[in-house]
Amino acid sequence: MQQFLNLTTTGITFGVLYAAFALCLVLIFRATRIINFAQGAQAAFTTYLAYELVVERDQPYWVGFLVALVAGFLLGAFIERVVVRRVETGPEINAVIVTLGLFVALEALIGILFGQDFLGFPAPFDASSGFAVGDTQIAQTANDRYRILSVLVALGLLVALFRFTDVGLRLRAAAFGQEVARLLGVRVGRMLTLGWALAGLFGSLAGVLIAGGGFISPGFMQTSVIFGFVAAVLGGLDSFVGAIVGGLVLGLTQSYVAGYVDGDLVNMGALAVLLVVLLAKPGGLFSSSVARKV
Repeated sequence: MQQFLNLTTTGITFGVLYAAFALCLVLIFRATRIINFAQGAQAAFTTYLAYELVVERDQPYWVGFLVALVAGFLLGAFIERVVVRRVETGPEINAVIVTLGLFVALEALIGILFGQDFLGFPAPFDASSGFAVGDTQIAQTANDRYRILSVLVALGLLVALFRFTDVGLRLRAAAFGQEVARLLGVRVGRMLTLGWALAGLFGSLAGVLIAGGGFISPGFMQTSVIFGFVAAVLGGLDSFVGAIVGGLVLGLTQSYVAGYVDGDLVNMGALAVLLVVLLAKPGGLFSSSVARKV
C-alpha cells in the first residue's frame, strides 16, 4: 500500500508538470490553430531570466517568478508580431516550420547568453520532505503541492477566459474564421497577438514550475515538450480539462510502469497509452466534434 501511494503521488506530481506545458499548447492551438514547437524554448528563456534575478542578483523567488511571466507574455507577443505574422497568411505548415526554427534559435541564444552548464534553480517551498497520514508516509513535498495548486489555478483561469468572457469569444472567432470575425468587428490581428502572448505567459509558468528544485540547462524543457505534447494529444488539443487529464494519465502510467514493471519501459508505457486512446478516440479523450469537410 505504501508503494502504491508513493507511486501515485509521484505520478500526479509529474503528470501535473506535463499538464502545465500541455495547457499552453492547447491555448495556442485554440487561439490561433497553430502548434508552437518553440513554446518550450520560450519557457526556458524566461526561466533563465528568473534564475538571473533570483540566484545571481539575490532577489526574492516571487520577483523572478513575476518577471518570468511578464517576459513570457511580451516574448510571445513579439514573436507573433515580428516573425509569425509574416507567414500566417500562407500554408499552415509555414508557421510550423518557423516555430521549429525559433526553437533552435532560442536554445542557441540561451547557450550564448547564459552558458551550457547545469544550474540549480531554487524552489519556493520545501522540496526535500513529504508528510505523514497516520502511519503512512506520503512522498509529496510542499513544493509539489504548490505545483499542483498553480496548475489548477491556471486551468480555472483559462476555462473562465474562454467560456465566460468576450475576449475568449473573440479569440476563438479569430482562430476559426478570420474573415467572418473581421466582418463582426473583431480585431483579428490583436486577438492573434494576445493568443501568442497568453500562451507565452502560461508557458513561462510551466517552465518555472518544472525548474523549481531542479537543474536547468538550455535544453532542459525538451523532455517536457515531448510529454506535454503527448498529454495534450491524449486529452484533445482543444480541451483545457483534457490537457490536465492527459498529463495525469501520462504521469501515473509512467510512475506505475517504473514501480511495478521496469524503469526502462517507462516511455514504452506512455506510447502504449497514447496508441490505445487514439485508436479508441482519434481526437483525444475530450476532443470536440469536428466539422465535416465536403
